[in-house]
Amino acid sequence: MAGFYHHSLDRAVVDDHRGAVIAIGNFDGMHRGHQVVVEKALAISRQQGCKCFALSFEPHPRTLFRPQSPVFRLTDEIMKAHVLEAFGVDGLLTLEFTRELASTSAEDFVQSILLDLAQASHVVSGFNFHFGKDRAGSPQYLLQAGQEFGFGVTVVEAKSSGGGGEGDNSGEVEVPAEPISSSRIRRLLGDGNVRAAAGLLGYHWLVSGPVIQGAQLGRTLNYPTANMSLAENCHLAHGIYAVRLRRPDGRLYDGVASYGRRPTFDNGPALLETFIFDFDEDIYGETISVTLMDYLRSEEKFESVDALVAQMDKDTEQAKHILAAARSISKLDSRLNFDTAKAVDG
Repeated sequence: MAGFYHHSLDRAVVDDHRGAVIAIGNFDGMHRGHQVVVEKALAISRQQGCKCFALSFEPHPRTLFRPQSPVFRLTDEIMKAHVLEAFGVDGLLTLEFTRELASTSAEDFVQSILLDLAQASHVVSGFNFHFGKDRAGSPQYLLQAGQEFGFGVTVVEAKSSGGGGEGDNSGEVEVPAEPISSSRIRRLLGDGNVRAAAGLLGYHWLVSGPVIQGAQLGRTLNYPTANMSLAENCHLAHGIYAVRLRRPDGRLYDGVASYGRRPTFDNGPALLETFIFDFDEDIYGETISVTLMDYLRSEEKFESVDALVAQMDKDTEQAKHILAAARSISKLDSRLNFDTAKAVDG
């Protein structure tokens, strides 16, 4: 991410973003609702001739308060920064979310975080963003604080989605009109509905991580795979997907991937196993990203290896057909999943 500013928010970095416009929120997934907030911040920064940063929190607040059931993250911190960079902001500032921060009063949050640390000239938030002890820092409070302390504040209203429209791909599954949320997208991914999830995200969902060595079962079937272990709290539906894989140098490859436990063989730990079309290179250890373009079928147990291979042949042909017809659904999607110059830093 050359030229992109990605740091924890502390006093050591204040001078590098003094007077910037700050878009504030969790931004998990950077979905189309988040993008409206960030786009507004970008527009204001262009008007003011200053930089635009996103200010977010790690870990996700729900994970801190309910560690026994950590939230299914749509984007970890690295992927969040990657998506924000592709969207056009100057950087991501991350604030460590601790119980101490959660108990900070709304007034102290404005003074110590937004003014003393971030030194923001203007803050943009979503309609449902709250901060400070007992979530007392409402959007209305933020507007009042801006007037009191002399910084600009813009609160962006909810963005809804429904059958077709901006960001939806041709042929996407239609979803009832309601505010776009990360929770909705998590549910769709949990159902394997990656096309509808893409419509809400404004880009096809992707994950990244190092290529690890598996049991190498695929090689015995003439289907060698690049294997990736997803986060334990990832609730993506087990099944077969048409995918696009990106290597660290930015090159893109089409493929078909299985996410699941290999019930025909060992029913082991869940892995994302990607067969890359027309590819024969050793990429163990490389940090790759895999974009889920479409869902083909559920994971199943086959009676024989021959039956499994016959189905894999069908999956490959179906994935090739889908990927040959794939089109970008937004400028952001083009940058993330169609532009061969866009690499992901690990």
